[in-house]
Amino acid sequence: MPDQRVTQPLPKAPTGIEGFDDLTFGGLPAGRPSLFCGSAGCGKTLFATTFLVNGATRYGEPGVFMSFEERAEDLAANVASLGFDLDGLVAQGKLAIDHVRVERSEIEETGEYDLEGLFIRLGFAVDSIGAKRVVLDTIETLFAGFTDPSLLRAELRRLFGWIKDRGLTAIITGERGEGQLTRQGLEEYVSDCVVLLDNRVDDQITTRRLRVVKYRGSAHGTNEFPFLIDHAGISVLPVTSAELDYAGPTGLIFTGIDGLDAMLGPGGFYRGSSILVSGTSGTGKTMLAASMVDAACRRGERCLIFAFEESGGQIARNAASIGLDLDAHSKSGLLRFEAARPSLYGLETHLARIHRDLDQFRPDLVMIDPISALRGPATELQAALLRIIDLIKTRGITAIFTTLRSDGSLITDHDLGVSSLMDAWVKLQNMEANGERTRTLYVIKARGMSHSNQIREFLMSSGGIRLIDAYIGTAGVLTGTARIVQEAREQAEAQRRQQENKRRLREVVRRRAALDRQLEELRASLEAAEDEEARLRADDEWRMAADEVERRELIARRRAAE
Repeated sequence: MPDQRVTQPLPKAPTGIEGFDDLTFGGLPAGRPSLFCGSAGCGKTLFATTFLVNGATRYGEPGVFMSFEERAEDLAANVASLGFDLDGLVAQGKLAIDHVRVERSEIEETGEYDLEGLFIRLGFAVDSIGAKRVVLDTIETLFAGFTDPSLLRAELRRLFGWIKDRGLTAIITGERGEGQLTRQGLEEYVSDCVVLLDNRVDDQITTRRLRVVKYRGSAHGTNEFPFLIDHAGISVLPVTSAELDYAGPTGLIFTGIDGLDAMLGPGGFYRGSSILVSGTSGTGKTMLAASMVDAACRRGERCLIFAFEESGGQIARNAASIGLDLDAHSKSGLLRFEAARPSLYGLETHLARIHRDLDQFRPDLVMIDPISALRGPATELQAALLRIIDLIKTRGITAIFTTLRSDGSLITDHDLGVSSLMDAWVKLQNMEANGERTRTLYVIKARGMSHSNQIREFLMSSGGIRLIDAYIGTAGVLTGTARIVQEAREQAEAQRRQQENKRRLREVVRRRAALDRQLEELRASLEAAEDEEARLRADDEWRMAADEVERRELIARRRAAE
């Protein structure tokens, strides 16, 4: 018989923290304690505060924040920059904040010492607002006066058991210990969920990471996940693997550059494609991508630009020189700039920022300029770029990536396999001839469509971007002045040939006229000869007739004389 067992999912309390609820498949275990541990500055208190605020404002679950270090006014001031109004929530009865002052010097440990007073105080705060969520920050301060490990373990179990008995969803923060998750090394064993926060510094760049160490009764993401703390709060990037299960849109997106669209079989790129624009410095990579952004905004589509080398204002100013008004699109809300130096964050933090901004702004087109500015170990850089590409592809967003190639070649040691991940690749290049440099463009690949394999000259002016067919002939491939000179030379040669042909045609006409005159004269002579011949024939015939008459008359006279 088939298995008739029915699984009961573990009740969970959503944190409201973007990404974290995804990797835990719903949030923290409801009615149970969870331990958040980590070193100083990794975001434990902010994580716990966000959990309480979101519970009170989004999910109708009041909460109690019991702090053993920060005063209530200090805590409220620290999170005010994120838009959290703790004082307002306290006034509305949705939040209770209690600061418990614990001085180790004032604690006298006896055989009867326990946390009964804490339970009474915490229970009163919970009952006063009907709290469903609790935060204890931090547990090391609470147990600072305990020296007996057995008593410490017993009181920890009492605390966690009390929380479960009251059905409270709790976050308990703890400091990172030496060689273990917490200083006491006991909290992680009695917690139903343990989350480790890390603020790691690699090559002078800080990256915050999160890992769910354990989660009783539930599946969860097991990898390390980058998370971001900024003015928008906390966001976690829940990516464990890159699954190739995204759809392949067939709609077209036009680039706004007629010559480039004409080089593509369908007349544009497929929507949802990843397009790589590569070239050396000064070839016009950013302006070509900006032209595609401008065209998308003029169609009413939302666009997001991640800039790593220039500010949004500088990109808009430069784009104005070729007739693009990106400022107008930005003011209309269709275009948003996110500019940051590559060295400001680690790779994982940049990835977390991109993930958060994609979910918040929901663009139709994304421009990342340039991906070659990102720095890090080759393996980490390749992994981060792969995840960025997959983040965008899974959302069906058209993406334009620019990258700098110092040598202008198609493949370099720094390619990192990115070009093979792209659906289309447009290469820009500077060509030098006759003492000048000219920009050229050609499409290296465009998956799923036919495309021109011919080079085009790439011109930028106040009227926008224009592509011109390069000269291709016996003199080779010529662009710029060389193309103009060659075209002028060929035009002059064509005019000379045309004039020569006209002269020869006139000579032929004259010769034909002369021949026609000769033919007329010969025709007249022929007619005269024919007339003379006819007259002679007539004379002969008359003489013959006269002779015949005369002969007959002679015969008749002879007969009469006889």
